[in-house]
Amino acid sequence: RKNNWTLKVLCRLAAEAVLSSPGGLLPHRDIIGQLPGQMLRTSAGKRLLLRRPSLDEYVLLMPRGATIAYPKDVSALLMMMDIHPGDIVLETGSGSGAMSLFLSRAVGPKGHVLSYEIREDHHNLAKKNYRHWRSAWEIGHTDEWPDNVEFILKDISTAAADLKSVTLDAVVLDMLNPQCALPVVHPSLKQGGVCAVYLANITQVIDLLARIRSCKLPFLCERIIEVTHRSCDAAETNHSVPYIARPSHWQEAHSAFLTKLRKFRPLLS
Repeated sequence: RKNNWTLKVLCRLAAEAVLSSPGGLLPHRDIIGQLPGQMLRTSAGKRLLLRRPSLDEYVLLMPRGATIAYPKDVSALLMMMDIHPGDIVLETGSGSGAMSLFLSRAVGPKGHVLSYEIREDHHNLAKKNYRHWRSAWEIGHTDEWPDNVEFILKDISTAAADLKSVTLDAVVLDMLNPQCALPVVHPSLKQGGVCAVYLANITQVIDLLARIRSCKLPFLCERIIEVTHRSCDAAETNHSVPYIARPSHWQEAHSAFLTKLRKFRPLLS
């Protein structure tokens, strides 16, 4: 720990490998077989805490091609969609697979996630990150991580025929032009279902709502939120109070606009 920063390293262990960090070296053979929570020392005498990554840590440290949906935003999106175990959810696009993993956990073994991606490199990376998380989960857990995500390499705007026989409980759109996907996905979204849209700036939100009005799509915009996340430092003191928590001057992740759309049934004229 230096200047209130903590080094976090995500790695796959191999007996012949060595973990190299600014705090010194640590052979992987000293880690293999240890239980999470064990404190280890590097060659330079620095302390390292051994533990398994949580899902939010994994998606922040895993290889990525596209910008991921950050855990703070994913939590809000999951609340927006009110996803339950057993639900069928559509996602566009897969990106690096961060949202896919959170959706996989939310719908559970009886649920299903359809993840569309137009770029082959992003499609392959999302599948790889998902596969690595599932294989690592099997170590130290009695139950398997559900294999409930179907990664599909296809432009969602051409997938209308694929979705004809599917009833979706929720939809999440994380793409440059989500308004292009709405005419395709709305027939399959159940009545009263939620479509949550992840957008980088307010201009995209305006374009999305303008497209809904011009195309007369049956979506009601219920909510638009911007999620911020500010961490606190725990500074050690020599007083009777062992720690002081103080707000950090930086934000942990970028800001995004989350838009909640609800499908409704138009009034009969």
